[in-house]
Amino acid sequence: MRRIMAFMLILIVLAGCAGAPSPTPTATLLPTLTPSPTVLPTATPTPAPFLSITDDFGRTVVLKARPQRIVTLAPSATEMIFAVGAGDRLVGRDELSDYPPEAKNVPSIGGTYPSINTEAIVALRPDLILAPGVISPEQVKALEDLGLVVFHQRTPKDIEEIFQQIQMVGRLTGNTEQAEKVVADLRARLSAIEEKVRQTSTRPKVFYELDATDPGKPWTAGPGSFIDRLITRAGGQNIGASLSSEWGQISLEELLRQDPDLIILGTANYGETPEKVKQRPGWNRLRAVREGRIYPIDADLISRPGPRIVDGLEALARIIHPELFPQPAAKLPLPIAMRLLAPVR
Repeated sequence: MRRIMAFMLILIVLAGCAGAPSPTPTATLLPTLTPSPTVLPTATPTPAPFLSITDDFGRTVVLKARPQRIVTLAPSATEMIFAVGAGDRLVGRDELSDYPPEAKNVPSIGGTYPSINTEAIVALRPDLILAPGVISPEQVKALEDLGLVVFHQRTPKDIEEIFQQIQMVGRLTGNTEQAEKVVADLRARLSAIEEKVRQTSTRPKVFYELDATDPGKPWTAGPGSFIDRLITRAGGQNIGASLSSEWGQISLEELLRQDPDLIILGTANYGETPEKVKQRPGWNRLRAVREGRIYPIDADLISRPGPRIVDGLEALARIIHPELFPQPAAKLPLPIAMRLLAPVR
């Protein structure tokens, strides 16, 4: 009996051991790793230039920002800068730039012919140089080789090209609106002058003097020149149109043959006067001299292709056709006026 109970106990123990489930290994969960995005260095965008434009000689000119330090190499360019309202940014100008009066307060870089003082220009640290047609391509290249930005303008052939250059200077300086106003005003004045000139069919013969160093062969403006076109537009005939080139000397014999109705002294800026002309040998045989039709003119208004060109055209038209442009009556002092109005006794 004891053996049976012992055996039964062993069976119970074995059964308990056999029936106990084996422990199930617990799986260890690894953390899920989310890959971090790759951070690339941020590229700084290159700012767009203020202006990229082609000049009159087909060169691409890039201005990184609105110009703040401008240098001009001819009087016409200086006058345009002031006309469009950018005169306060002019830091250098050529020695002949004397208009408007404020231009004289700007440092001069000296003359521009036959060479340019590049050292003086570089010292001014300009971010824009205006180089009109009188500046050669070689001079422009010399400035560019120094790292300077140069806009090269062609010499205008007519008034419309001057207007276009004024508008271009407005774009270059960021003063487009002011430039448009200037050109609109000039066009209105030009139309008024031409309307008056159309009222007459007479075309007086004009001799325009450029240089009288040799009074026997003075220099004048020939066919197709800027001055030739201005004289025609002002209602006159340019006797220099008989020459073979745009600029040349005309002999006294040819002057006598053509016998101009009037003489305009573009040499007045250099000291020539009607009195001096009358004293030239042989000139008293000219009708214009005998009749006293010799007129000084401010040559800067004619020879500078800038915003005062309409002033020059009007000055020519007043000389050629005084009947169309009457001068305003001068005001007399009151006592004199009263005597003139008093009855004759």
